[in-house]
Amino acid sequence: MVCMSVDVLVETTINRSPAEVAAYAGDPGNAPAWYANIKSVDWQTEPPVEVGSRMDFVAQFLGRRLAYTYEVAEWVPGERLVMRTADGPFPMETTYTWEPAREGGTRMTLRNRGVPSGFSRVAGPVMELAMRRATTKDLARLKRLLESGETSG
Repeated sequence: MVCMSVDVLVETTINRSPAEVAAYAGDPGNAPAWYANIKSVDWQTEPPVEVGSRMDFVAQFLGRRLAYTYEVAEWVPGERLVMRTADGPFPMETTYTWEPAREGGTRMTLRNRGVPSGFSRVAGPVMELAMRRATTKDLARLKRLLESGETSG
């Protein structure tokens, strides 16, 4: 049987410096403020983010409650954050990148990829479409929050 992988990459330009965007978006504790589906984040390790940091996430996606632990695999402050989870029916890797945009501000990318198992494997194409919609909206929400100054960071 062919394993259907999911790979969703979205990007936006935020009218704030890469350092500001990375400081806010790269702090997992802020995720519930800009991800519609993430309900809570609890640190297993002490903040701030570093390679090996672990956080418990609770999300609601496609009508299901998902609880999983992310571990930081890569951290280049102001440039890149990679988190991975092996938990649950959908082992996944999430990558954020931040770079100066040609037109000013920050070009941020958000990539989620993984290989669903069990029922999630059958729902892979539906999950990919739903993830693309959700992450596009999440980045738009992040852009609004940062550009309006509604963040405390």
